[in-house]
Amino acid sequence: MLSYIANLNERIKEMKSYKFFLLTLLFFSTSAQAFTVDHNFLVSIGAFDAAKVNFSYTLNAKDYNINSQVTTNGFFNTLYPFTARYDTSGDIFNDKLISRDYHYTSQSRFKNRSKQVFFDDTGHPISQVVVSNSHKKNREFSPAPAPADTFDLQTIMMKIAYQYNQLGFCNSEMTVYDGKRLFNVTVTDYGSEELAISDNSPYHGTAQRCSLQISKNLNDDDDTLWEFAANKSIDFLIMRDKTSNRPFIARVKIKDTPLGELNAYATDIKIEE
Repeated sequence: MLSYIANLNERIKEMKSYKFFLLTLLFFSTSAQAFTVDHNFLVSIGAFDAAKVNFSYTLNAKDYNINSQVTTNGFFNTLYPFTARYDTSGDIFNDKLISRDYHYTSQSRFKNRSKQVFFDDTGHPISQVVVSNSHKKNREFSPAPAPADTFDLQTIMMKIAYQYNQLGFCNSEMTVYDGKRLFNVTVTDYGSEELAISDNSPYHGTAQRCSLQISKNLNDDDDTLWEFAANKSIDFLIMRDKTSNRPFIARVKIKDTPLGELNAYATDIKIEE
């Protein structure tokens, strides 16, 4: 019985990271004109309601700011109550996105955790502070051994979004430096796909399918978003808002998880110019 509970806890821990990855959905809607997008998502894993995700971001000609939050829902909230929030901000210069601040906080039944990363003028990480249940750990980063496009996963997604908004496709490759090592991010555009009508979402019809793959060995101090995204194939189905023509994520799919397929359904999207 104890081994079953331990195994279930490990699976639930993995599920929380699946839910939180939905925060990255917002980054597929970008433009030089100032606007704000607010998303709400409902996440299911197999037969279970898993989480609710809300995130908003504001993009201007010179900078961007992102606020995201996930909360476990239904069965998952009973077994493993969990909330997490990411805040990322940065500058845009000559079509390059430069990280300036990255802050992560999470709370579960037994652990409170936070992580803040500090950057130099070029957007490369120089140090971080991680706090876990009042235990504080400081870390200085070594200089990147080779040029890298970015540091954090949220800025990766923003870069993909920036390209998609300008060119209409998401094929891309990036090099990322996490303060310890370089690794690769590949995004593949598979063209159009029909989204069927679902009771979970009002959005259906023709969408663009983009698949994200990150090859990364995890570090001990990686946050939940990295824990989720590393070494998995994640499909994003992108549609455009009929009024503003802004692209947004209508659904996310991950075929293989310990508890079945993950689906994240957009339930409500608000766009303000």
